[in-house]
Amino acid sequence: MSNITMKRSKYEMDMCHGPLLKKILIYSIPVIFTGLLQLLYNAADIIVVGRYASSTALAAVGSTTSLVNLMINLFMGFSVGVSVAVSQHYGAKNYKDVSETVHTALTLSVIVGVCVGVFGFFASRFMLELMDSPAEVLEQSALYLRIFFLSIPASMVYNFGAAILRAVGNTRQPLYYLSISGIVNVILNLYLVIQFKLGVAGVAIATVIAQYISATLIVLCLVRTEGCLQLRFNKLGLKKDKVLAILRIGIPAGLQGTVFSISNVIIQSSINSFGAVVMAGNAASSNLEGFIYTSMNGIAQATLAFTGQNVGARQYKRIHKIVAISLTVVILVGIGMTALCFLFSAALIGLYLPTDPEAVSYGIMRLFTVNVVYFFMGCIDVMVAAMRGMGTSLTPMVVVMGGICGLRIVWVYTFFARWSTLQMLYLSYPVSWVVTFFVELIFYFVTYRRLVRRNGQEAAQEEPVSMQA
Repeated sequence: MSNITMKRSKYEMDMCHGPLLKKILIYSIPVIFTGLLQLLYNAADIIVVGRYASSTALAAVGSTTSLVNLMINLFMGFSVGVSVAVSQHYGAKNYKDVSETVHTALTLSVIVGVCVGVFGFFASRFMLELMDSPAEVLEQSALYLRIFFLSIPASMVYNFGAAILRAVGNTRQPLYYLSISGIVNVILNLYLVIQFKLGVAGVAIATVIAQYISATLIVLCLVRTEGCLQLRFNKLGLKKDKVLAILRIGIPAGLQGTVFSISNVIIQSSINSFGAVVMAGNAASSNLEGFIYTSMNGIAQATLAFTGQNVGARQYKRIHKIVAISLTVVILVGIGMTALCFLFSAALIGLYLPTDPEAVSYGIMRLFTVNVVYFFMGCIDVMVAAMRGMGTSLTPMVVVMGGICGLRIVWVYTFFARWSTLQMLYLSYPVSWVVTFFVELIFYFVTYRRLVRRNGQEAAQEEPVSMQA
């Protein structure tokens, strides 16, 4: 096996043997904190411009969120494909395939990142105009977006690198690196906005610098890693079979995220019609909700990695246990964090809008309307992650597109068109989550049965060969 060995670092984890709850929690907690730090990038942007610039600047930054997600989710879905490919090869102890997947993935991240960054830079204003962004925030929103898209290549490299490490249970090092870049981001935000009065441009520049720091650190980590995860620049390139394996999972995952974002863009366009004050309150509440979602999504990422490795090791009986534990934890996390947000809603949203009580009231309205059953969103992610870990990405994509995206779009053009209130618009979120979860649950069991049946057929084909040997 030459230099590609099965060396396991102290950060890696055996997901195929032993008790699951403790390992899932050990895996998930650093992922949750990593996601929360990533959210702090945008939260710091919003809080700083809200406090030291204006509510118009806050609306300008906040109104770009759904559009940014629309642009990058398609390509960030590829990192899901990377995680599944690495975890399955690692669980099966195919270390040469792990190494080839690592080098293919990082090459792909650079190519995709540059393409998305260039396109977003030049198309920013046009896309905002399609969303009917109000004239009072259009120029600042476009400026923020153009600068932000310069960070996309670094964001891609970091997220692909982090997906590689997490696939083998290493969730702590990505957290360390993002902690460093996150501190830099907050300091630069304050310095560029308060000292240099750069407004939205200042927070965007801070984000760009921080993203390149985190990307550099993740690359250095992979270069210094021993064994099958080690990055060697002379081995960078695209292996056709590895690209296809990544895209088989990554494209449906990315399309799901993109269509998901399209529905949010449509809803954001409807929110924009209520004016800048409503936009500011919505942006603050939406950003706060992101902390709940990110915490729940950390459990889903554990589900993906654990399922992938156990599929690779053919430990299929552990999959139901992984999913049951993940659902229990994600429900507890979702309900607990939502309750805290309800309890301290005025104070939390007031952090974003200290001088605009009207915008705060609109933010509280969204928070209480949208988040009553928010834990269902986390449950959906767990079911989707389990199916992707089993090698199926198209089915969960179709269900999410129809259940969440399709239902929301229909809601906007039916119920909201008939009763054009903010509450009616916001109700599209909880309704779509509940419906989609139960449909995903049905397809999870279908996917599991297919996996077990396929394994039985493969075992039957392999048995005569082993007996003959």
